[in-house]
Amino acid sequence: MSEAAIAQVRAAAHAGDVDSQALYAQALAEGRGVVRDAAEALHWYALAANSGHAQAMNMLGRCHELGFGAAVSAELAAAWYRKAASKGSEWGMYNFAQLLGAGRGVAQDRAQALAWYRRAAERGHAKSMNMIGRHYDEGWAVERDSAAAAEWYRRAAHAGDFRGQVSHASLLMQQGDAQAALRWLRHAAETATPAFLERLLDDLGQSAHAVLRGEAERLRRR
Repeated sequence: MSEAAIAQVRAAAHAGDVDSQALYAQALAEGRGVVRDAAEALHWYALAANSGHAQAMNMLGRCHELGFGAAVSAELAAAWYRKAASKGSEWGMYNFAQLLGAGRGVAQDRAQALAWYRRAAERGHAKSMNMIGRHYDEGWAVERDSAAAAEWYRRAAHAGDFRGQVSHASLLMQQGDAQAALRWLRHAAETATPAFLERLLDDLGQSAHAVLRGEAERLRRR
């Protein structure tokens, strides 16, 4: 964001425009066009969140969960995620479901977590689709159903979630479609976090399938 653009956003934020407050908070959090300042970002997220801005509510929850500009508090994170979810934020739904599933900052409730994942998935949230697949895969709050898990992993993969893409690829390998599996693994490698990618390459490198060991070597060389 240019200096002129950030100046306009800052002015609008100070004038009380809620969308600008959330945007300015994001710029401060990321250091885009302005010096990165976690405490100041938290301040502007809080202003926007308290005015009913759903995405700011979600990001305020994220700040409390990660200790960004504030002390770590899973309880405050859960409270803000719940508010964001109730206001229609897909990320709020997902993040609240994550805490419900883990029992962090709120009593563990996998059934309620699944319900929020479903609401987010209905709005196209890819990571929530993957988590629905996990529920069917692991039998969390539902009967284990490998066909349902496979379908949700497929949906998550097509929607762009790298974890869903890896799960989908794993099932394709089990079905004997190595080429399709490799295509999805390559898609996953493009967007995976560095830590996830490193674990994935370690797993592929130890696979019983030579084609997967070879893919691990190819991905490490790129």
